[in-house]
Amino acid sequence: MRGGDLAAAWTISDEVLQRHRMSGEQNWDRPRHLQHIWTGEPLAGRRVLVRCYHGLGDTIQFVRFIRPLRALARHVVVWAQPALLELVASAAGVDEVLALHDGIPDADYDVDVEIMELPHALRVTAIPSGVPYLYPPCAVRDCNEDRSFTVGVVWEAGSWDLRRSLPLSLMRRIGDLPGIRLISLQVGTAAAQAPSIPAATTDCSTLNQTAARILELDLVISVDTMVAHLAGALGRPVWTLLHADCDWRWGTGRSDCVWYPTMRLFRQARANDWATVVEELRVALLHQSATGSATAADGKEQTLPLRRSAVGDEKQAVG
Repeated sequence: MRGGDLAAAWTISDEVLQRHRMSGEQNWDRPRHLQHIWTGEPLAGRRVLVRCYHGLGDTIQFVRFIRPLRALARHVVVWAQPALLELVASAAGVDEVLALHDGIPDADYDVDVEIMELPHALRVTAIPSGVPYLYPPCAVRDCNEDRSFTVGVVWEAGSWDLRRSLPLSLMRRIGDLPGIRLISLQVGTAAAQAPSIPAATTDCSTLNQTAARILELDLVISVDTMVAHLAGALGRPVWTLLHADCDWRWGTGRSDCVWYPTMRLFRQARANDWATVVEELRVALLHQSATGSATAADGKEQTLPLRRSAVGDEKQAVG
């Protein structure tokens, strides 16, 4: 999957399913990582429950597969993290959303599948990369009165993999660039560090508010965490900072992203070497502030929609 050979990946996945196939009915009392996996049950013409058992960023990234799923299924219910309900409901192909909780889902369904199992279940051979595919309910407002180049920043990821986070001392090296106004999109305890960068603060207490704010910005710069996926799903220019041994989904060596056409990847060449990444970032930012537009990995200027023009069109097309 890291190399992009999805057909070969599904062949291997089929062999794994044969070895680890669970017997009997779904046991909702097990820990989520030990619950039922999709074992090849047909999806066509059926009511499908899509379980979102991974992180928020994973759900945002893989919800794009609901549309091709709905082209096969009779009805699709997405059992999603409560923070994502409105955003997930805006995705094409979603008939119904329910708030994820422990225990038995409150849904009528014929077959269930975890959202990150969908590419395998659908035998995807090319990643659908059309953006935007999520549409926040909050109205977009222009708050950039001084017309500076506004950049949303996230420097700290979750604690489960500390390699993904950028040291605050290095984050400060882009805080003093001329013509650039930094806006903190950071959440958690690290959000209190924003004034020392310096970066202005904004209300990111809900994902809808974060999404609406992203639509106002010229660019988002984020470590490998949920905000990077959200900006990509909204079709906004986003630069994602990756450690040397990053996740398979980012591929190897490339600066563009097969998942998000508006994303540029900045990679560590050596483990723990964030300083070189930040220097590359500074040069690119100075260029961007001078030209006044964000660019993709190939350097071409991006002309991107700020919002959806006809909210119901895509969902009607697959309904």
